[in-house]
Amino acid sequence: MGFLAAVSDPHIGRHLLREEGEVIVDEVRKHWVAFVRPALEASLGLSALVAVPFAHVNLGWILLLACAGLLLHAAWLTLREARDRFVITNMRVFRVHGVLSTHLATMPLSRILDISVRKPLHGRVLGFGHFCFESAAQEQGLRDIRHVGSPDQRDLVIQRVVQRAGLRGPRVPN
Repeated sequence: MGFLAAVSDPHIGRHLLREEGEVIVDEVRKHWVAFVRPALEASLGLSALVAVPFAHVNLGWILLLACAGLLLHAAWLTLREARDRFVITNMRVFRVHGVLSTHLATMPLSRILDISVRKPLHGRVLGFGHFCFESAAQEQGLRDIRHVGSPDQRDLVIQRVVQRAGLRGPRVPN
């Protein structure tokens, strides 16, 4: 495993209840659209870096610091988005995110009352959407999941897992 892969991996496996038979049904990474802002910042930083040799001698170091700041911020944003994972298991859904510290938000399948899928116009064109989970609890750590690729298929996966767990009642035959 390379350095970048090791740094950007949130190690989902250590959050699973293997002894209880929990298995991953789907691991959702951010859609590529979430990486557009960091890519634009990095491009701006690199293009400004090219301009450093043409800058005035007394102002060149300021431009160099600005370039370094932009590139570091772009790297931070990229790492933040790469480490953000939404996981669907046979028992629960959870989200792991964070760079220096890790935040884990979990919701058992039995507590999911409603899932809203929001697809803005550009999301419909580019193939992403946002999930909004509703549960009986007022405040929860797992409410909005943004930039989910193929949101309709992922919604069906969650509905299938909930149905197979027997949490929505028996299927009515046609």
